[in-house]
Amino acid sequence: MSAFAALPFLPDAVIFDMDGLMIDSERVSIACWSQAAQELALPFPEGFWLRMVGLGDRDCECLLLQTVNAEQVAALFARCHDLYEARTQQGLPLRPGILEILQLLHDHRVPRAVATSTRQPRASRKLAAAGLLPFFEVVVTSSDVSRPKPAPDIYLLAAQKLGKDPARCLALEDSPAGIRAAVGAGMTAIQVPDLVHPDEELRALGHRIVGSLLDARALLMPLLPPP
Repeated sequence: MSAFAALPFLPDAVIFDMDGLMIDSERVSIACWSQAAQELALPFPEGFWLRMVGLGDRDCECLLLQTVNAEQVAALFARCHDLYEARTQQGLPLRPGILEILQLLHDHRVPRAVATSTRQPRASRKLAAAGLLPFFEVVVTSSDVSRPKPAPDIYLLAAQKLGKDPARCLALEDSPAGIRAAVGAGMTAIQVPDLVHPDEELRALGHRIVGSLLDARALLMPLLPPP
């Protein structure tokens, strides 16, 4: 499928990932993991932290346990949490194009939800601090489901809370885990890669891949009537 293939229909709702898609937070998260590991003198190979992009806490813990023990994982989580909270209180930048696409959907009264691997209450705090929370009717996090991404549960719950058929929803994601979750939920998916780019296995899912949220907005424009 072409990366810029036209969308087959005007979606009944658009569901957004948060970190790396709307908020430029993945770089901060990786920097905090790396700093915490260095402070605790824990050995991790170069590039390890990219494997955690888009995953929930439990899956991250499983990855960490492949390298260090449970006590070290607990210490690493605690230190990374403190570092990340300090950074987020300073404010995190938005990804290019997010306000433009949210305003477009708002103006055309297309329902919007968040489906994020971040847990509550951190997810709502980050959305509020970024000024994005008022754009969304629904926020679903990994606190709300038993299986986080790449399982489809978060997206299915978001569609359910919006009262929409998942097959009529559009999902916007940056990470491979998120794309697998959205496609698994039966949604039309657009990937806007940030730190992790799709490999051939992921591309085989047939989803659309664009360079920015402005490109995603351009795919929606022909389907929307004048406001």
